Amino acid sequence: MGAACRSARRRRIGAAKMAASGPLRRLPLLLLGRPPRPPSLPRRIPRRGLRAGVSLQQQEEFTSLEEKPQFPGASAVFVDRLEFIQPNVISGIPIYRVMDRQGQIVNPSEDPQLSKEQVLKFYKTMTLLNTMDRILYESQRQGRISFYMTNYGEEGTHVGSAAALDDTDLVFGQYREAGVLMHRGYPLDLFMAQCYGNASDPGKGRQMPVHYGCKDLHFVTISSTLATQIPQAVGSAYAIKRENTNRIVICYFGEGAASEGDTHAGFNFAATLECPIIFFCRNNGYAISTPTSEQYRGDGIAARGPGYGINSIRVDGNDVFAVYNATKEARRRAVAENQPFLIEAMTYRIGHHSTSDDSSAYRSVDEVNYWDKQDHPISRLRHYMVGRDWWDEEQEKSWRKKSRKRPSALSPVERSSCNMQANNTDPQTQVEFLGHFQSWAGKKRCGGLPPPLRGRGLPPPL
Repeated sequence: MGAACRSARRRRIGAAKMAASGPLRRLPLLLLGRPPRPPSLPRRIPRRGLRAGVSLQQQEEFTSLEEKPQFPGASAVFVDRLEFIQPNVISGIPIYRVMDRQGQIVNPSEDPQLSKEQVLKFYKTMTLLNTMDRILYESQRQGRISFYMTNYGEEGTHVGSAAALDDTDLVFGQYREAGVLMHRGYPLDLFMAQCYGNASDPGKGRQMPVHYGCKDLHFVTISSTLATQIPQAVGSAYAIKRENTNRIVICYFGEGAASEGDTHAGFNFAATLECPIIFFCRNNGYAISTPTSEQYRGDGIAARGPGYGINSIRVDGNDVFAVYNATKEARRRAVAENQPFLIEAMTYRIGHHSTSDDSSAYRSVDEVNYWDKQDHPISRLRHYMVGRDWWDEEQEKSWRKKSRKRPSALSPVERSSCNMQANNTDPQTQVEFLGHFQSWAGKKRCGGLPPPLRGRGLPPPL
């Protein structure tokens, strides 16, 4: 029995030597670290045809004897000169715009051709947000609420992007996107209720002020910690992709949050998993209190996108039409291609970062006044409307008066609902409530803004 086993073992060794020296040798497979697949085993069918095609192409290229890199981690060519890539080897990414500062269309082919009603809704939503900010800012200074964050100067990024989305698209905000929620029809009294944390607050006072959320309007509740919404948004986008519902996720954040590790993890996950998501960065220049010159040395946030394999664009955030066009095209392609997109909207935070901040400590009043008077998204859109004879001084005065004086027309039942009816989503109806609230607050206030805060980045009242 032992002799028979030894004889069989010698025959197997001899057969293996013949195979190694004969035509059955498989050099490419051995170099790739893959042993030959036995003929009796069926070939595993990849889950995605695209990935199978990519793998086959890489294997075919690898079998070539040409002198070119075969490293799996990069797509490049060999060079014989030692040279480090300089950070400024490429000039700055250009800023896409549609209107100049005087509201004139620069390139007629880029005009979104929005109707008068749509443009008026843009304008009234932006100015309504501005008015709400003033009242709630003063409410905090009077000690009526604990905290507030204004949106001064960034109204165009909110309204332009929100208008380009579908109502069912999921929104992850940071904490300065109240205009997105307002454009979707969130009522002013619920904004107030959330900041006051009263019985009408859908969150029942469990959150800090400005931490809005509404399930019916597909707006995920704000969380305080920076950038945590980014990987969460990517996970939601991946789930939406698997559902194949022609929806996307849009995730807002500031350039300060882009320094968090969650941002880089989110970018990489979105690119490798091919998620239908728009990363919308509001680059307002100062994060919480740090100038961009001290935040990063590269060319802003848009320059980071290509490194992760993300299509990226930089837009003029004070041009509501540029924001609208970029977001609309990014959404169309994200749905069609299942790809992430990065939009960097260049804007300027005119107000303080929050009621806990004094921006005069790190920037001059003259700088703030320039952006408030010379390059404000609201004034730019007003110039456009005046040029089209859609708006005039009388209408402006009337709108301002109505936003301050008219009493509320909302019933208690309507105030308790998150999903407003169509007749209550009109900005005019909402300013009536705002005027009522402002009239009440005016009787109770104790002298307006404290003197040390006057002229420090806070625009004059409407």
